[in-house]
Amino acid sequence: EVHVVESGGGSVQAGGSLTLSCIVSGVTLDDFDMGWYRQAPGNDCELVSSISSESPSWYEDSVKGRFTISHTSDDNAKTTVLLQMNSLKAEDTAVYYCAADADREEYDGNCPVGDYWGQGTQVTVSS
Repeated sequence: EVHVVESGGGSVQAGGSLTLSCIVSGVTLDDFDMGWYRQAPGNDCELVSSISSESPSWYEDSVKGRFTISHTSDDNAKTTVLLQMNSLKAEDTAVYYCAADADREEYDGNCPVGDYWGQGTQVTVSS
C-alpha cells in the first residue's frame, strides 16, 4: 500500500525560501521516479521537479537555479523527497503536490487524487 504525506508550505515574501517535504512509503525510487507538481488557479497541473534513481534530477525551466530536489531513504523503505525553494517569486504561488510516480510533465486540468499523490500544500508568495 502506497502512502504519500506532505509537509511544509506556507506564505513568504518574494525572495524568500521554503522547503517542502514528502514521505513516501510502499514504493521506492527503484520503482518510480518521484517528484513535485504544482497547480495555480486556472492552470493545469505541471511538474516542477522530479528525481530518479537512474538519471539526473529534472527541473521545469522557470525554477532552474532556484529549486533543488533531494531525497533520503531509510531502512524501512520510506523515501523522503525534499524540495528546497529559494528566491521565490509571486508566480510560484500554487498548491504543490508530491507524487510517488512522476510519470509526465503535465496533466490536463487538476492534479490527480489517489494513493500515489499527496494531499497538496499551499505555497503563497507575496510581492
